[in-house]
Amino acid sequence: MMSFYYSYQPLIDFFLIAVGLGYSQQLALRAGVFSIATAGFSALGAYATAILVTRYGVPVPAAILVSAVVGMAVSYVLSVPLARLRGAFQAIATLAFVQVVIALLLYFESFTGGAIGISGIPRVMNTGWLLLAVLVTIYVIWSINRTSVGRVFNALRQDDSVAASLGVPIKSYYALAFVLSGLIGAVFGSLRSLYVFNIEPVDFGFHAMVASLTVVVLGGRNTLLGPIAGALIMAVLPELARPLAENRGILNGVILILVITFLPNGVGDELVYWLRRRLRRAPKTMSNRKEGADVVAAD
Repeated sequence: MMSFYYSYQPLIDFFLIAVGLGYSQQLALRAGVFSIATAGFSALGAYATAILVTRYGVPVPAAILVSAVVGMAVSYVLSVPLARLRGAFQAIATLAFVQVVIALLLYFESFTGGAIGISGIPRVMNTGWLLLAVLVTIYVIWSINRTSVGRVFNALRQDDSVAASLGVPIKSYYALAFVLSGLIGAVFGSLRSLYVFNIEPVDFGFHAMVASLTVVVLGGRNTLLGPIAGALIMAVLPELARPLAENRGILNGVILILVITFLPNGVGDELVYWLRRRLRRAPKTMSNRKEGADVVAAD
């Protein structure tokens, strides 16, 4: 077991980071906000932590806390115009946000290191800390799902006009979902910077946006299992496709198309729904068998 862990430790660690960023993406989508801003929040958290730790000697816990606050503040400001947009327009707006963040990171070279980025970040994160962060995130989202806030998020995703007719303050809940998304994205961006030793603007560009969105599309956007399943597929798939070398991207695209076509809810969500159906049928089956046994005994 330990030999397996040491052999695949980097893969496991990046899987945990992908799960955290997947939950950031899922929260926004679940509330009906078509956002792809997770990469931007991750960049803000990563650079805030890296700059505070390497240049100002701020302790790591304090740097992570500041990064979380930065993510929350920026996401709240961004939620104001997003509440006035819908669908593809929200996606375009959040895409523009990520591009603005990347441009600022490149432009302020004296502060952010420009295209070279920031090196010499202390590597203090390990599998245990990353796993703890994922478990805390899961607990927070699970707790939200059990409250009226989670039910409002589901209603907004299905039809925000109906929710508005029932007196739900849509803008407030949009802002809440987006702030939570920004918080989680910034925290896991911060943890990533404390794991990889070096960060560059290219790490948070188009590829990062597609990766975080793909995790949710593959896994599902409604259940806690969704991002875990999506991140697991994204982690294992490159290893399975290693013999294909240059054709690996084609295989990834084909699998994504197949999942969208035949499992539109995502692998994780479909598995949860299947288990729920099985559990509902089990008591009925046991009851029918008991009734049948009683009839036979009576005869």
